[in-house]
Amino acid sequence: MHNRKVVVFGGNGFLGSYLVEELIAQGYDVISADLKESKYVDNKYFRECDILDIDSVNKLLQGVEIVYNLAGYASLDDSISNPMQAIELNVMGNLNILEACTENNVKRFVYASSAYAMSDKGSFYGISKLTSEKITEEYYKKFGLEFTIVRYGSVYGERDYQNNYIYNLLKKSVATGEINHSGDGEEIREYIHAADVAKLAVDIIKSDEFINEHIILTGVERMQRKELFAMVNEILGDKLTIKLSDDGYHDHYKTTPYSFHPTRSKKLVANPYIDMGQGLIECLKDIEANSSETI
Repeated sequence: MHNRKVVVFGGNGFLGSYLVEELIAQGYDVISADLKESKYVDNKYFRECDILDIDSVNKLLQGVEIVYNLAGYASLDDSISNPMQAIELNVMGNLNILEACTENNVKRFVYASSAYAMSDKGSFYGISKLTSEKITEEYYKKFGLEFTIVRYGSVYGERDYQNNYIYNLLKKSVATGEINHSGDGEEIREYIHAADVAKLAVDIIKSDEFINEHIILTGVERMQRKELFAMVNEILGDKLTIKLSDDGYHDHYKTTPYSFHPTRSKKLVANPYIDMGQGLIECLKDIEANSSETI
């Protein structure tokens, strides 16, 4: 056990809730900073904080050694609908945290970026993530704040959050008997369970190997979306109607998020990891437990 003090901004969100849980399990002194409570995070760890309020951020970081920033817009589609808010929250919010880190002599800053930071796809969301990456790098160059930038891929888990794509897909398919997808289903993703992501995110702060590095956290189970849909359908007894189109997925990458950029990144893989089929079953169990419907 150790008492290294850690603040997780966005700690009550989807990824944040798993990370806070893992940090607590490993003996860290954790604060989950967010705008509202979550049933997945004990309120004794929760502190209300708006990352656009630099005074609020600054007060939270007194005596803190490590900071994670998982706060901000997490949805590509929401960012397209609200570009000004997305840029303000993802860029200016991150800048406030960086500034407070330097003022409070924080030792290590971990920024939750996205695979879309490396892509020409991703619209305002990808732009906001890449911009924040560059600002984070510059804070190290100018002020010595050591960082790790973590680019997350396709994360899922058995918690009911708006930005948990697979959980919401399963929930809707159980309720409607259908899967409706606005792409052609040939998009390739590397899925990883949020619990595996959380363990890897804690490993990052336990080693000097990841200081001032760019890390990619994706899964090893690479599959097309239509393969995922077929898997879900089979688990649910082949009762689903699957409808594919190609009319609304233009801002999402198809095969790879990578466009040519000079910044090199390392890929970190969970071993062992939660099997995709088992992960889907756990999601369905949670959906069933929270619904009067029978799967």
